[in-house]
Amino acid sequence: IRIDYKLKRQDSTKTLLIKSEQLLRIEEHDFAMRPGFGGAAIPVGIDVQVESIDSISEVNMDFTMTLYLRHYWRDERLAFPSRTNRSRTFDSRLVKKIWVPDVFFVHSKGSFIHDTTTENIMLRVYPDGNILYSVRVTVTSLCSMDFSSFPLDTQNCSLELESYAYNENDLMLYWKNGNDSLRTDEIVLSQFFIEHFQASSGLAFYSSTGWYNRLFINFILQRHIFFFMLQTYFPTMLMVVLSWVSFWIDRRAVPARVSLGITTVLTMSTIITGVSSSMPQVSYVKAVDIYLWTSFLFVFLSVIEYAAVNYCTTLEEMRKMKRGKIPSTFNASQAMAFDGCFHDNDVELTPFSRAAPALTSDPLEVPPGAPEGTRLRRQRSVRQNVDLFVSNSYLVDSYSRVVFPLSYLLFNTIYWSLYT
Repeated sequence: IRIDYKLKRQDSTKTLLIKSEQLLRIEEHDFAMRPGFGGAAIPVGIDVQVESIDSISEVNMDFTMTLYLRHYWRDERLAFPSRTNRSRTFDSRLVKKIWVPDVFFVHSKGSFIHDTTTENIMLRVYPDGNILYSVRVTVTSLCSMDFSSFPLDTQNCSLELESYAYNENDLMLYWKNGNDSLRTDEIVLSQFFIEHFQASSGLAFYSSTGWYNRLFINFILQRHIFFFMLQTYFPTMLMVVLSWVSFWIDRRAVPARVSLGITTVLTMSTIITGVSSSMPQVSYVKAVDIYLWTSFLFVFLSVIEYAAVNYCTTLEEMRKMKRGKIPSTFNASQAMAFDGCFHDNDVELTPFSRAAPALTSDPLEVPPGAPEGTRLRRQRSVRQNVDLFVSNSYLVDSYSRVVFPLSYLLFNTIYWSLYT
């Protein structure tokens, strides 16, 4: 009795399947051809609901999106009589037996239909032959990005849909509900803010096959700057400011100033390398490159500044030793390795006016008969300018304490006004 009951239940299931296929008259038509073959182009409406944007890769210049793609068209071959005028819903098993639009994603690198726990495909047939075909798909598509303003940039990406085999003479793709055909769930991204989605349409021409209808899903991405402020800009600013600390350390403290300069230079190199490794190898300069390399230049110039001060200080001490103004027991190498407690007034500095040769008469003095308003200035020679710089090398640090911060402040003002 149990065996007969099971067989009876299986037979009834097969009977229902046969009745459904007979109701839709699948065996009576050739579904290899589109509806209305040989006539006017069949209109296929599209609407999309974006479920999520899974990832956006700057290195690969692509994005991954999961969406519900719905198709609407009419196939009179699938019309069936119904007293209640209710539709019938089927899964992917019936899709393989009828004609469906061959929509594909242009510029896609890869895509797949979700199949957990079964294929995420739905087919709904109405009595008058109208059909709704819905599929849940994840696609990875190309997005041509411009990193000229990175990381203060805004990217415009698009997902493009098109029929692969049928041109505009056979199939006409259009947005089912106009601008309302594109709907999105609440999407939150870690590095981007989505300004808005927009649906548009156009035509694509292929020299061998003709014109095709193409639909576009455009969305604008604005990058969050706070992440890069914490990871790139703030550390860079701190390194530049830290390099200025050497201007307040005594020029005799060679180990302190050299170690500080080398540390800041190496740290800046590490920051630049880290940013470059996470970006594509583009052939143009990015906004972050301008900031990093300019900051690196400031750090490098602070090291060069101390090298110049140290060299001039050594020349100054050697000249004073020759003039006998420094005791013969003075050791220049010890002074160069001083611990930072040296003061510039400990060494007698000869003013430049004393070193200048005395002139009995000014050769550039205005002659008695010269017209009023004529003024001639006596110019120092190159050697005298060098002597003045060497004898007052301690003033370079004083000037650097003002020039470096003001220059960096001016650079930041120009940079942020241009890119924000």
